[in-house]
Amino acid sequence: MSKYGNLAIASDHAGYQLKEQLIGFLANDAHILDLGTDHTDAVDYPDFALKLGKAIHEEKARRGILICGSGVGASMAANKISGIRAGLCHDTYSAHQGVEHDHMNVLVLGARVIGLELAKEVVTRFLNATESQDERHLRRLQKMTQLENPT
Repeated sequence: MSKYGNLAIASDHAGYQLKEQLIGFLANDAHILDLGTDHTDAVDYPDFALKLGKAIHEEKARRGILICGSGVGASMAANKISGIRAGLCHDTYSAHQGVEHDHMNVLVLGARVIGLELAKEVVTRFLNATESQDERHLRRLQKMTQLENPT
């Protein structure tokens, strides 16, 4: 069994190189579900956000990493998908706190913003973090879920 279990990872063309580097970094510690892209030719990040979101919905992966140039567009696209709680993080504190307090299940990175070594640290903190079961965090999670599924 791998340290991190099943992990989905996807990128657009701008995030392709960082995606490939992170796959190499994580290869011994996770079962990687590489959802593309497989090249640097221009593609649209919403298509890869959807692939990653579906993989999480279908329980092929518990968490995911999504990469585009800045991270902003991919984050916006991923957060349109019900049940996806994507956070754009370029620091280690946000990466673990987003999981612990907000139950973030998708880490979004901007390949043109973050360097490889910091990206490795951010990914490691994201993957090692555990969701808090404190009442206040569960209450906030419930409220976020209600926002995406209004009654």
